[in-house]
Amino acid sequence: MRKRIITGETQGAPPPGEDWLDLESLAQVELTSEDASHPIESALKAGEGSGWRAAEPGRQTVRLLFDEPRRVKRIHLVFHEDGQQRTQEILLRWSSDGGRSYREIVRQQYNFSPPETTWEIEDFAVEIVGLTVLEILISPDVSGRPARASIAQLRLA
Repeated sequence: MRKRIITGETQGAPPPGEDWLDLESLAQVELTSEDASHPIESALKAGEGSGWRAAEPGRQTVRLLFDEPRRVKRIHLVFHEDGQQRTQEILLRWSSDGGRSYREIVRQQYNFSPPETTWEIEDFAVEIVGLTVLEILISPDVSGRPARASIAQLRLA
């Protein structure tokens, strides 16, 4: 059995051993909102910046529009919340026809309960051929209380 102890500094780091796509050069990003001090670019680079954060509370959409169809076998997402207790829901879906139709990858909820539970790390093994659009729909608090969506890290391989 292979084990490793992770520290707080490594919790948001993507797993090693993948050829991560350079999303900044391969895709255009569409967002419903963005806090100027937490731009999407800082979520797309491993270990750099504080991640993306919405400028306003409520449901948000982050959409990657690829210049050319891509093959993707792994999606790595990291969410971090140390400010408020809440239940977040994400819907991750993809399109091969430029966004005219979508296929769901996963829809799930998870709880943030600071100070104990502040990180959610998702690493999905997928087999997507012809990816033209990847969309993440985030409901930051399913109870409807005001909360701002954020993504600490988004990586694709």
